[in-house]
Amino acid sequence: MDRTRAQLAHSVADGVATVVISNPAKRNAMTAAMWQALPALLDGLAADPQVRALVLTGAGDTFCAGADIGSLKDPDSRAQGYAVVAENALAAFPRPTLAAVRGYCVGGGSQLAAACDLRFAEEGASFGVTPAKLGIVYPASSTRRLIDLMGPSAAKYLLFSGELIGAERALRTGLIDELLPAGELAGRVREFTAVLTSRSLLTQTAVKEFADGRGERQAHWRGCAESSGETAEGVAAFLERRPPRFPWTPDAKD
Repeated sequence: MDRTRAQLAHSVADGVATVVISNPAKRNAMTAAMWQALPALLDGLAADPQVRALVLTGAGDTFCAGADIGSLKDPDSRAQGYAVVAENALAAFPRPTLAAVRGYCVGGGSQLAAACDLRFAEEGASFGVTPAKLGIVYPASSTRRLIDLMGPSAAKYLLFSGELIGAERALRTGLIDELLPAGELAGRVREFTAVLTSRSLLTQTAVKEFADGRGERQAHWRGCAESSGETAEGVAAFLERRPPRFPWTPDAKD
């Protein structure tokens, strides 16, 4: 990874795709080009049969300090629209996603973290949603996603004030799921993603769909579980006290 320019780097290992936000000159702020690049990157990773989970993180000791403010100077800038498209693409990624947060997770950074399924953070991390400092109307979908995570009052605190909160408060209000001591985040993320990749991808895919309020395909997913042998393998592995070898892989209609 070139550590001197703004970019989204990625790698795949042991079934886990890792996407790294890197803009070292601006605390990993997202440029318009980075927002534009993210959906295509996610599409490519979703199409890779080796990818069973995705981790989003920042280079160095910062997750993401938000959108590059320079991209908002032009009144005709489409940067806000690019950010919404990128956020929604991340939320729609068909595998489990986890934000691994160190340092600042502010503005667009919090927008991206909230679009992940889970958020693990290291002690000392700071979170904030800052459109009220800039006179920006925060997107409706992003507002709803934050309210779903934290509840109306805690989300309004962030959105109304633009103030930063610490990791302990973020954990208490539901913005993050786990808080790790300094130096332990990477190890915990590796450990947890190994658990995710050992579980039923069919179960996880159906859960993501149902969690998005799309429950009309329950019969479809039950049929997949039966026809693929997924349920039979899970039960057999439990009875035989061995790790399961889940056979299901998605096809185009899934």
